[in-house]
Amino acid sequence: MGLKGFVEGGIASTVAGCTTLPLDLIKVRLQLKGEKHSIPVRPQPIQNLRPAYAFPPLSPAMAASPATLGLRPGVGLISVGVWIVQSEGVAALFSGVSATVLRQALYSTTRMGLYDVMKHKWADPDTGKMLLTRKVAAGLIAGGIGAAIGNPADVAMVRMQADGRLPTAQRRGYKSVFDSIARMTSEEGITSLWRGSALTVNRAMIVTASQLTSYDQFKEMILGKGLMKDGLGTHVTASFAAGFVAAVASNPVDVIKTRVMNMNVEAEATPPHNGALGCAFKTSKAEGPMALYKGFVPTISRQGPFTVVLFVTLEQVRKLLKEF
Repeated sequence: MGLKGFVEGGIASTVAGCTTLPLDLIKVRLQLKGEKHSIPVRPQPIQNLRPAYAFPPLSPAMAASPATLGLRPGVGLISVGVWIVQSEGVAALFSGVSATVLRQALYSTTRMGLYDVMKHKWADPDTGKMLLTRKVAAGLIAGGIGAAIGNPADVAMVRMQADGRLPTAQRRGYKSVFDSIARMTSEEGITSLWRGSALTVNRAMIVTASQLTSYDQFKEMILGKGLMKDGLGTHVTASFAAGFVAAVASNPVDVIKTRVMNMNVEAEATPPHNGALGCAFKTSKAEGPMALYKGFVPTISRQGPFTVVLFVTLEQVRKLLKEF
Protein backbone atom coordinates (compact mmCIF):
# COMPACT_ATOMS: atom_id res chain seq x y z
CA MET A 1 0.00 0.00 0.00
CA GLY A 2 1.33 3.48 0.82
CA LEU A 3 2.68 5.09 -2.35
CA LYS A 4 0.47 3.00 -4.62
CA GLY A 5 -2.66 4.52 -3.09
CA PHE A 6 -1.42 8.01 -3.98
CA VAL A 7 -0.65 6.97 -7.58
CA GLU A 8 -4.04 5.28 -8.03
CA GLY A 9 -5.92 8.21 -6.53
CA GLY A 10 -3.94 10.76 -8.55
CA ILE A 11 -4.59 9.06 -11.89
CA ALA A 12 -8.31 8.59 -11.20
CA SER A 13 -8.74 12.17 -9.95
CA THR A 14 -6.97 13.73 -12.92
CA VAL A 15 -9.09 11.76 -15.39
CA ALA A 16 -12.28 12.72 -13.54
CA GLY A 17 -11.29 16.38 -13.20
CA CYS A 18 -10.47 16.84 -16.89
CA THR A 19 -13.55 15.04 -18.22
CA THR A 20 -15.96 17.09 -16.08
CA LEU A 21 -14.18 20.46 -16.39
CA PRO A 22 -16.90 22.15 -18.55
CA LEU A 23 -19.51 21.42 -15.86
CA ASP A 24 -17.19 22.77 -13.20
CA LEU A 25 -16.70 25.99 -15.18
CA ILE A 26 -20.47 26.49 -15.57
CA LYS A 27 -20.87 25.88 -11.83
CA VAL A 28 -18.33 28.61 -11.05
CA ARG A 29 -20.04 31.09 -13.40
CA LEU A 30 -23.44 30.41 -11.79
CA GLN A 31 -22.02 30.75 -8.29
CA LEU A 32 -20.72 34.21 -9.20
CA LYS A 33 -24.11 35.41 -10.44
CA GLY A 34 -25.38 38.32 -8.39
CA GLU A 35 -21.94 39.85 -7.97
CA LYS A 36 -20.96 43.03 -9.79
CA HIS A 37 -19.84 41.37 -13.02
CA SER A 38 -22.23 38.63 -14.07
CA ILE A 39 -22.67 36.89 -17.39
CA PRO A 40 -23.89 39.65 -19.74
CA VAL A 41 -26.94 39.08 -21.88
CA ARG A 42 -28.91 41.07 -24.40
CA PRO A 43 -30.71 43.90 -22.54
CA GLN A 44 -34.37 43.17 -21.82
CA PRO A 45 -37.17 45.45 -20.55
CA ILE A 46 -36.64 45.72 -16.82
CA GLN A 47 -40.10 44.39 -16.03
CA ASN A 48 -39.22 41.12 -17.78
CA LEU A 49 -36.14 40.52 -15.69
CA ARG A 50 -36.26 38.52 -12.50
CA PRO A 51 -34.84 40.87 -9.81
CA ALA A 52 -32.25 38.37 -8.55
CA TYR A 53 -30.73 38.09 -12.00
CA ALA A 54 -30.62 41.62 -13.39
CA PHE A 55 -27.50 41.55 -15.53
CA PRO A 56 -25.42 44.54 -16.65
CA PRO A 57 -25.98 45.70 -20.25
CA LEU A 58 -23.79 44.45 -23.06
CA SER A 59 -20.94 46.55 -24.40
CA PRO A 60 -21.65 48.06 -27.85
CA ALA A 61 -19.36 45.50 -29.49
CA MET A 62 -21.07 42.53 -27.84
CA ALA A 63 -24.55 43.96 -28.40
CA ALA A 64 -23.84 43.99 -32.14
CA SER A 65 -22.49 40.45 -32.14
CA PRO A 66 -24.70 37.76 -33.75
CA ALA A 67 -23.71 35.44 -30.91
CA THR A 68 -25.77 37.47 -28.44
CA LEU A 69 -28.94 37.83 -30.48
CA GLY A 70 -31.97 36.04 -29.14
CA LEU A 71 -30.35 35.05 -25.85
CA ARG A 72 -32.56 35.54 -22.85
CA PRO A 73 -31.33 35.98 -19.27
CA GLY A 74 -31.38 32.27 -18.51
CA VAL A 75 -29.76 31.06 -15.32
CA GLY A 76 -29.71 27.33 -15.91
CA LEU A 77 -26.99 24.87 -16.75
CA ILE A 78 -27.78 24.70 -20.46
CA SER A 79 -28.41 28.43 -21.00
CA VAL A 80 -25.13 29.42 -19.35
CA GLY A 81 -23.27 26.73 -21.29
CA VAL A 82 -24.77 27.98 -24.56
CA TRP A 83 -23.88 31.56 -23.67
CA ILE A 84 -20.24 30.63 -22.97
CA VAL A 85 -19.91 28.73 -26.25
CA GLN A 86 -21.56 31.48 -28.32
CA SER A 87 -19.75 34.40 -26.73
CA GLU A 88 -16.34 32.88 -25.95
CA GLY A 89 -16.06 29.74 -28.09
CA VAL A 90 -16.05 26.03 -27.32
CA ALA A 91 -12.50 26.21 -25.99
CA ALA A 92 -13.73 28.46 -23.17
CA LEU A 93 -15.45 25.44 -21.61
CA PHE A 94 -11.97 24.12 -20.85
CA SER A 95 -10.63 27.33 -19.32
CA GLY A 96 -8.29 26.51 -16.49
CA VAL A 97 -7.48 22.97 -17.63
CA SER A 98 -3.82 23.38 -16.62
CA ALA A 99 -4.94 24.53 -13.16
CA THR A 100 -7.31 21.57 -12.94
CA VAL A 101 -4.51 19.11 -13.69
CA LEU A 102 -2.21 20.73 -11.12
CA ARG A 103 -5.01 20.88 -8.56
CA GLN A 104 -5.80 17.19 -8.96
CA ALA A 105 -2.09 16.33 -8.84
CA LEU A 106 -1.71 18.17 -5.54
CA TYR A 107 -5.07 18.12 -3.77
CA SER A 108 -6.76 14.93 -4.92
CA THR A 109 -3.63 12.79 -5.04
CA THR A 110 -2.92 13.74 -1.42
CA ARG A 111 -6.45 13.24 -0.11
CA MET A 112 -7.03 9.94 -1.94
CA GLY A 113 -3.65 8.58 -0.91
CA LEU A 114 -3.93 9.59 2.74
CA TYR A 115 -7.48 8.23 2.99
CA ASP A 116 -6.33 4.92 1.53
CA VAL A 117 -3.45 4.72 4.01
CA MET A 118 -5.69 5.47 7.00
CA LYS A 119 -8.39 3.11 5.75
CA HIS A 120 -5.96 0.22 5.83
CA LYS A 121 -4.31 1.31 9.09
CA TRP A 122 -7.61 1.75 10.94
CA ALA A 123 -9.49 -1.20 9.47
CA ASP A 124 -10.54 -4.12 11.65
CA PRO A 125 -7.83 -6.79 11.19
CA ASP A 126 -10.41 -9.59 11.12
CA THR A 127 -13.05 -8.16 8.79
CA GLY A 128 -10.93 -5.68 6.84
CA LYS A 129 -13.68 -3.07 7.30
CA MET A 130 -13.51 0.28 9.06
CA LEU A 131 -16.10 1.82 11.38
CA LEU A 132 -18.13 4.68 9.90
CA THR A 133 -16.80 7.15 12.48
CA ARG A 134 -13.24 6.27 11.52
CA LYS A 135 -14.04 6.65 7.83
CA VAL A 136 -15.42 10.13 8.47
CA ALA A 137 -12.37 11.06 10.56
CA ALA A 138 -10.04 9.76 7.83
CA GLY A 139 -11.92 11.77 5.20
CA LEU A 140 -11.78 14.97 7.25
CA ILE A 141 -8.05 14.65 7.88
CA ALA A 142 -7.15 13.65 4.32
CA GLY A 143 -9.32 16.34 2.76
CA GLY A 144 -7.96 19.10 4.97
CA ILE A 145 -4.31 18.28 4.30
CA GLY A 146 -4.88 17.86 0.57
CA ALA A 147 -6.70 21.19 0.29
CA ALA A 148 -3.99 23.11 2.13
CA ILE A 149 -1.40 21.76 -0.32
CA GLY A 150 -3.49 22.37 -3.43
CA ASN A 151 -4.96 25.81 -2.60
CA PRO A 152 -2.75 27.85 -5.02
CA ALA A 153 -3.93 25.73 -7.94
CA ASP A 154 -7.52 26.03 -6.70
CA VAL A 155 -7.36 29.84 -6.64
CA ALA A 156 -5.80 29.85 -10.12
CA MET A 157 -8.51 27.53 -11.45
CA VAL A 158 -11.36 29.66 -10.09
CA ARG A 159 -9.87 32.84 -11.56
CA MET A 160 -9.19 31.29 -14.96
CA GLN A 161 -12.72 29.91 -15.11
CA ALA A 162 -14.27 33.23 -14.04
CA ASP A 163 -12.20 35.41 -16.39
CA GLY A 164 -14.60 35.22 -19.33
CA ARG A 165 -17.43 36.85 -17.38
CA LEU A 166 -15.46 40.07 -16.84
CA PRO A 167 -15.44 43.02 -19.26
CA THR A 168 -12.59 42.66 -21.77
CA ALA A 169 -10.55 45.47 -20.19
CA GLN A 170 -10.72 43.84 -16.76
CA ARG A 171 -9.87 40.27 -17.75
CA ARG A 172 -6.72 38.88 -16.19
CA GLY A 173 -5.80 36.83 -19.24
CA TYR A 174 -3.72 34.21 -17.48
CA LYS A 175 -1.85 32.04 -20.01
CA SER A 176 -1.54 29.01 -17.75
CA VAL A 177 -1.73 27.97 -14.12
CA PHE A 178 1.95 28.82 -13.66
CA ASP A 179 1.47 32.28 -15.21
CA SER A 180 -1.51 32.77 -12.90
CA ILE A 181 0.47 31.81 -9.80
CA ALA A 182 3.46 33.95 -10.81
CA ARG A 183 1.33 37.03 -11.49
CA MET A 184 -0.72 36.66 -8.30
CA THR A 185 2.51 36.42 -6.34
CA SER A 186 4.05 39.52 -7.95
CA GLU A 187 0.88 41.65 -8.12
CA GLU A 188 -0.95 40.69 -4.93
CA GLY A 189 1.65 39.00 -2.77
CA ILE A 190 2.32 35.35 -2.05
CA THR A 191 -0.46 35.23 0.52
CA SER A 192 -2.99 35.64 -2.32
CA LEU A 193 -2.21 32.03 -3.29
CA TRP A 194 -3.84 30.93 -0.06
CA ARG A 195 -6.80 33.30 -0.29
CA GLY A 196 -9.87 31.43 0.88
CA SER A 197 -7.69 28.58 2.15
CA ALA A 198 -9.81 28.17 5.28
CA LEU A 199 -12.84 27.73 3.03
CA THR A 200 -10.97 25.38 0.72
CA VAL A 201 -9.90 23.25 3.67
CA ASN A 202 -13.42 23.21 5.15
CA ARG A 203 -14.98 22.33 1.80
CA ALA A 204 -12.40 19.64 1.11
CA MET A 205 -12.94 18.09 4.51
CA ILE A 206 -16.70 18.00 3.92
CA VAL A 207 -16.38 16.69 0.35
CA THR A 208 -13.79 14.04 1.16
CA ALA A 209 -15.55 12.82 4.29
CA SER A 210 -18.96 12.65 2.57
CA GLN A 211 -17.75 11.43 -0.84
CA LEU A 212 -15.24 8.73 0.11
CA THR A 213 -17.16 7.60 3.19
CA SER A 214 -20.45 7.43 1.29
CA TYR A 215 -18.88 5.45 -1.54
CA ASP A 216 -17.45 2.88 0.84
CA GLN A 217 -20.73 2.66 2.79
CA PHE A 218 -22.95 2.33 -0.30
CA LYS A 219 -20.60 -0.22 -1.86
CA GLU A 220 -20.50 -2.32 1.32
CA MET A 221 -24.30 -2.14 1.64
CA ILE A 222 -24.88 -3.22 -1.98
CA LEU A 223 -22.45 -6.12 -1.71
CA GLY A 224 -23.55 -7.04 1.82
CA LYS A 225 -27.21 -7.30 0.83
CA GLY A 226 -26.35 -9.16 -2.36
CA LEU A 227 -28.08 -6.57 -4.53
CA MET A 228 -25.29 -6.68 -7.11
CA LYS A 229 -21.92 -8.29 -7.59
CA ASP A 230 -18.67 -6.39 -7.23
CA GLY A 231 -18.46 -4.91 -10.71
CA LEU A 232 -19.17 -1.87 -12.85
CA GLY A 233 -22.86 -1.68 -11.83
CA THR A 234 -22.00 -1.55 -8.14
CA HIS A 235 -19.24 0.99 -8.69
CA VAL A 236 -21.48 3.32 -10.73
CA THR A 237 -24.42 3.08 -8.31
CA ALA A 238 -22.34 3.63 -5.19
CA SER A 239 -20.33 6.47 -6.72
CA PHE A 240 -23.35 8.39 -8.04
CA ALA A 241 -25.03 8.17 -4.63
CA ALA A 242 -21.80 9.37 -3.03
CA GLY A 243 -21.65 12.29 -5.48
CA PHE A 244 -25.15 13.41 -4.51
CA VAL A 245 -24.33 13.32 -0.80
CA ALA A 246 -21.12 15.30 -1.38
CA ALA A 247 -22.90 17.93 -3.50
CA VAL A 248 -25.60 18.58 -0.89
CA ALA A 249 -23.08 18.82 1.92
CA SER A 250 -20.53 21.04 0.20
CA ASN A 251 -22.44 23.48 -2.04
CA PRO A 252 -22.83 26.37 0.47
CA VAL A 253 -19.12 26.32 1.33
CA ASP A 254 -18.28 26.01 -2.36
CA VAL A 255 -20.27 29.16 -3.26
CA ILE A 256 -18.53 31.20 -0.56
CA LYS A 257 -15.11 29.80 -1.52
CA THR A 258 -15.62 30.71 -5.18
CA ARG A 259 -16.60 34.29 -4.37
CA VAL A 260 -13.77 34.88 -1.90
CA MET A 261 -11.16 33.43 -4.27
CA ASN A 262 -12.41 35.42 -7.24
CA MET A 263 -12.33 38.85 -5.56
CA ASN A 264 -9.53 41.14 -6.69
CA VAL A 265 -8.20 43.10 -3.71
CA GLU A 266 -6.19 46.17 -4.70
CA ALA A 267 -3.60 47.70 -2.41
CA GLU A 268 -5.13 49.57 0.54
CA ALA A 269 -8.62 48.90 -0.82
CA THR A 270 -11.45 47.38 1.22
CA PRO A 271 -12.06 43.75 0.20
CA PRO A 272 -15.51 43.05 -1.30
CA HIS A 273 -15.99 40.30 1.28
CA ASN A 274 -14.78 40.31 4.86
CA GLY A 275 -13.91 36.64 5.32
CA ALA A 276 -16.06 33.56 4.97
CA LEU A 277 -18.78 34.50 7.45
CA GLY A 278 -18.92 38.03 6.05
CA CYS A 279 -19.32 36.67 2.54
CA ALA A 280 -22.03 34.25 3.64
CA PHE A 281 -23.96 36.98 5.47
CA LYS A 282 -23.59 39.50 2.63
CA THR A 283 -24.64 36.96 0.02
CA SER A 284 -27.66 35.77 2.03
CA LYS A 285 -28.77 39.32 2.81
CA ALA A 286 -28.42 40.62 -0.75
CA GLU A 287 -29.59 37.56 -2.67
CA GLY A 288 -31.49 35.42 -0.19
CA PRO A 289 -30.42 32.32 1.82
CA MET A 290 -30.87 30.02 -1.18
CA ALA A 291 -28.07 31.94 -2.91
CA LEU A 292 -25.76 29.60 -1.01
CA TYR A 293 -27.13 26.85 -3.24
CA LYS A 294 -26.49 28.74 -6.46
CA GLY A 295 -24.99 26.43 -9.02
CA PHE A 296 -26.42 23.36 -7.27
CA VAL A 297 -27.74 21.83 -10.50
CA PRO A 298 -24.33 22.06 -12.20
CA THR A 299 -22.72 21.05 -8.91
CA ILE A 300 -24.67 17.79 -8.79
CA SER A 301 -24.45 17.50 -12.57
CA ARG A 302 -20.70 17.73 -12.22
CA GLN A 303 -20.29 16.00 -8.84
CA GLY A 304 -22.27 12.97 -9.99
CA PRO A 305 -20.28 12.28 -13.19
CA PHE A 306 -17.03 13.32 -11.48
CA THR A 307 -17.56 10.85 -8.64
CA VAL A 308 -18.63 8.09 -11.05
CA VAL A 309 -15.57 8.63 -13.28
CA LEU A 310 -13.36 8.94 -10.19
CA PHE A 311 -14.32 5.65 -8.56
CA VAL A 312 -14.85 3.64 -11.75
CA THR A 313 -11.40 4.73 -12.93
CA LEU A 314 -9.96 4.09 -9.47
CA GLU A 315 -11.31 0.53 -9.39
CA GLN A 316 -9.87 -0.15 -12.86
CA VAL A 317 -6.49 1.35 -11.99
CA ARG A 318 -6.39 -0.76 -8.83
CA LYS A 319 -6.92 -3.88 -10.96
CA LEU A 320 -4.12 -2.85 -13.31
CA LEU A 321 -1.71 -2.11 -10.46
CA LYS A 322 -2.78 -5.03 -8.30
CA GLU A 323 0.43 -6.95 -8.90
CA PHE A 324 2.70 -3.99 -8.15
